[in-house]
Amino acid sequence: MRAHQIMTRSVISVTPDTSIVEAANIMLKRHVSGLTVVDDSGKLIGVVSEGDFIRRSEIGTGRKRGRWLRFILGPGTTASDFVHEHGRKVSEVMTASPVTITEDTALAEIVDLMERNNVKRLPVVRGDNVVGIVSRANLLQAVAGLAREVPDPTADDDHIRCRIIDAMEKNDWCPFGLNVIVRDGIVHLNGVITEERARHAAVIAAENVEGVKKVHDHLCWVDTMSGVYLNSPEDDNLAKAS
Repeated sequence: MRAHQIMTRSVISVTPDTSIVEAANIMLKRHVSGLTVVDDSGKLIGVVSEGDFIRRSEIGTGRKRGRWLRFILGPGTTASDFVHEHGRKVSEVMTASPVTITEDTALAEIVDLMERNNVKRLPVVRGDNVVGIVSRANLLQAVAGLAREVPDPTADDDHIRCRIIDAMEKNDWCPFGLNVIVRDGIVHLNGVITEERARHAAVIAAENVEGVKKVHDHLCWVDTMSGVYLNSPEDDNLAKAS
């Protein structure tokens, strides 16, 4: 299996002159954790992700280095830190010349590249232009989808529950306090998420386990900054209907 068979084809891009605020708002509005950066000709020149906004002066999370460490690292490093923490444009915080793949890149190579470079997504390019993106979620879907093609004689409720938990706990989006209940192949997911995309991934992970007939989403979303707590859309709809 190759990149073109699993990649997301709708890629959201910004330019190097896009402001930090606009890029952050695009991520929030479109529910994505990363954006490709392209020049006026559409050529890929960088990637900006949530991680690039962690160390920012606006929220007081700038990197604090001791005097001796600053001396050892030299003024160049502290200057780079300052640019990253105070920069106003995407070009000043993005990862330039990102690792890329082509549409024909094999999944094994994609996984190796992700692990070796500690990245969660890889742009797919055709020449200089971006034609898609492969993320960990795409790989999860591919693996689970292939697994479903082989009938599983042990797909009883207990095995289903264990496999769902195993499928989620190895991912960084796994809900906190995850609890899975399975009755006759009907799955109920309970727990807490702090990122809406984790809801989609959790439901897909459960759906891709052999023997699952339906998944009910009871995952609650919590904003770690304000403590705002929201029930799942499914539970909200049930409450309105009652």
